[in-house]
Amino acid sequence: MAEVKSMFREVLPKQGQLSVEDITTMVLCKPKLLPLKSLTMEKLEKMQQAAQETIRQQEMAEKDQKQMTH
Repeated sequence: MAEVKSMFREVLPKQGQLSVEDITTMVLCKPKLLPLKSLTMEKLEKMQQAAQETIRQQEMAEKDQKQMTH
């Protein structure tokens, strides 16, 4: 990379104190809320509930068929 010459020259004091006014402070920001359950976990639970519901419906249909035949 080519060096760029500055028009200003750095000058350090020979006497006295050198002070720097770069003070770092903590900055508070809004808390980020994380979901208790991940989206994947919620999808899996919904799929499981749907599967259980279809099994219940099938069992009810089988019961109804058995009652009609008896």
